[in-house]
Amino acid sequence: MRIVLRIGGSVMASPVNVELMSKYAAIVKKLRKQGHKIVVVVGGGSLAREFISTAKNLGLNMQAQDEIAISVSRLIAQLFLKKLGDVACDKVALTLDDAATCLSQSRVVVMGGLKPGITTDAVAALVAEHVGGELLVKGTDQDGIYNKDPRKHSDAVKLDRLSFDDLQGVFSESQHKAGMHQIIDPEAVKVLKRKRVKLVVVDGFKPENILAAIKGEKVGTVVE
Repeated sequence: MRIVLRIGGSVMASPVNVELMSKYAAIVKKLRKQGHKIVVVVGGGSLAREFISTAKNLGLNMQAQDEIAISVSRLIAQLFLKKLGDVACDKVALTLDDAATCLSQSRVVVMGGLKPGITTDAVAALVAEHVGGELLVKGTDQDGIYNKDPRKHSDAVKLDRLSFDDLQGVFSESQHKAGMHQIIDPEAVKVLKRKRVKLVVVDGFKPENILAAIKGEKVGTVVE
């Protein structure tokens, strides 16, 4: 199976969690050994948002803020790539074509951001589209998708399964902002819906959830 694994920066990079990164590396190696083709897309987390804030305070525009955030996500991606060792590509993929070339060599692709104006969620969706991905699993700082933000509403209810159309009503942000932080980027959803790529959102602090999602076990929230 061709799988895109999106590891939220809020999980692995806020701050950089060495133990968690090591566990994810072990899981990715296991999946590859099982014959899966894997693309891993990581975010910059709180470190990226810190740099965005600095860029904003310097009076830099949105594009410049995005470029800074992309650099941070690629730094996190490079750490993960080096931890994977020989099973990964020689370097962090900077384009969709880079990702496709690496995957054709049966090695693990690791990416951060791509270009200003799109989040790493959107990168994950676009690379899934580009390489014919069948499943996108996102490890985030929530155990799934809720009907409203559980950090703000104590009566929020977790949704086990929903359609891409249903998902539109869950968003708090409908337009891109540098450093935006929500469960899944609306632009990513448009791409996944267009290509009918199944999405599973799980608690990323428990890497074993990734394996459960790939096996089709009941975990997190399934969107299809």
